[in-house]
Amino acid sequence: MDFLPKDISLYAEEHTTSESEVLARLNRETHSKIMQPRMLSGHIQGRTLSMFSHMIRPGRILEIGTYTGYSALCLAEGLAEDGKLITLDINEELEAFTRSFFADSGLDSKIDYRIGNAIEIIPDLEEVFDIVFIDADKLNYHNYYHLVFDKVRTGGYIISDNVLWSGKVTQIEEGKKVDKDTQAILDFNKMCHEDSRTENVLLPIRDGLLISRKL
Repeated sequence: MDFLPKDISLYAEEHTTSESEVLARLNRETHSKIMQPRMLSGHIQGRTLSMFSHMIRPGRILEIGTYTGYSALCLAEGLAEDGKLITLDINEELEAFTRSFFADSGLDSKIDYRIGNAIEIIPDLEEVFDIVFIDADKLNYHNYYHLVFDKVRTGGYIISDNVLWSGKVTQIEEGKKVDKDTQAILDFNKMCHEDSRTENVLLPIRDGLLISRKL
């Protein structure tokens, strides 16, 4: 995920608003206690998501893939006064850890945290969303996109994470087999780029954020 020189990355972090105490603690404890801590959004991406949310002032956000809750907390910071964020994750083993940080954040009342299969949950959601953040298993990205599309308001946003996939999307060698996750991301990026119902910008922030605005 390190696409920029380390000194540039450090400079960018030094000139970005700091994490809150709760987020900093969540960041540390995820890295010290939880497997695959690179899945956590982290400082720069977290502040970016928070900034987007503050710009949009969403009433409803859907997040697909909670992990330990860092990105959910960042997105929830910009919710409208009566706003709500629904976050879905299939890993029940992280529930107690994640809920403890939601409780400490002061945003717990705005977060609806559900454990289960997103593909089964999404069709039953009746909300109209201002933002959908996709950050779950890569093989199902296209399924999540299609399931949520009609639930996003016109002018709303679908933000998809990990679309640069540690740079693998640009490292395809002719004649060599591409792993399933990389191929899924390549196909997803192509599909989004060709979707005439949206306009898109792919930002090389951390592992890549694809911002799709529904027309």
